[in-house]
Amino acid sequence: MGDYAETYLEPVPPAGAEAGADPAPAQIQSVDRALIVLDLLAQRGEVGVTELAADLGVHKSTAFRLVSALERRQLVEQVGDRGKYRLGLGILRLAAATTARLDVTRESQPVCERLAREFGETVNVAILNENSAMNVLQEYGTSTIGTRNWIGQRTPLHATSSGKVLLAFAEETLRKAVLTAPLDRHTALTVTDPNELRRQLDQILVRGWASTNEELEVGLTAVAAPIRNGRGRVIAAVSVSGPSYRLGVESFEDVARRLIEGCAEISGRLGHHTTATARP
Repeated sequence: MGDYAETYLEPVPPAGAEAGADPAPAQIQSVDRALIVLDLLAQRGEVGVTELAADLGVHKSTAFRLVSALERRQLVEQVGDRGKYRLGLGILRLAAATTARLDVTRESQPVCERLAREFGETVNVAILNENSAMNVLQEYGTSTIGTRNWIGQRTPLHATSSGKVLLAFAEETLRKAVLTAPLDRHTALTVTDPNELRRQLDQILVRGWASTNEELEVGLTAVAAPIRNGRGRVIAAVSVSGPSYRLGVESFEDVARRLIEGCAEISGRLGHHTTATARP
């Protein structure tokens, strides 16, 4: 049954297949059928393999392999010994992740709009996405110079202020993975020495904010601070970014102080309450 799970949910390309090649039609069909199974269970509550096979127009053994693969991922579960299946707890895990991201975006927007007006610079909210920071919200400042759409873009953790915040507060396994892998250089000022990056991450944990000075793009600087959920866990970062001639290094501490106050407000909206202070 484990082999079938790999075949239907995580197909391995055949030997000699080019990386990035389009999946075979049969693999796409299997994924589509698996999604139909989830839809049917959502509509009907409990469904047996025979009924699923009839709805899908496939042999019963094929339907069984599909639900077995989904069961392995905890997306479906068997109802006792009655031979029926229903949606599993894995669905709640996926839904919770989506809900959390939507909550962060919704609760951050009014605060980020205000911060963008106050700073006159672009304000972004980023979340951890595998080994990158992904921007999920952006508010433009009053200046029309130096603005860029970062929504949906994934940026390196070691070369962005939001990325450094997320990495500093991440689990040790991720920190270790990033610090032991080659750190790509984006500009002459990108931190590529793991010891220096580790020192900066430790400093972020102490003072509560991060900065980058032309480390991702020449002429671009940024400051970021963390957003926490009701349990105190860092789930996102808010950054202020702009051209170095406007957002200079000498202003970082003042920007960080005001940014941390805004992040504390967002965190409070998400159920976390603490005193917001920035340490130099």
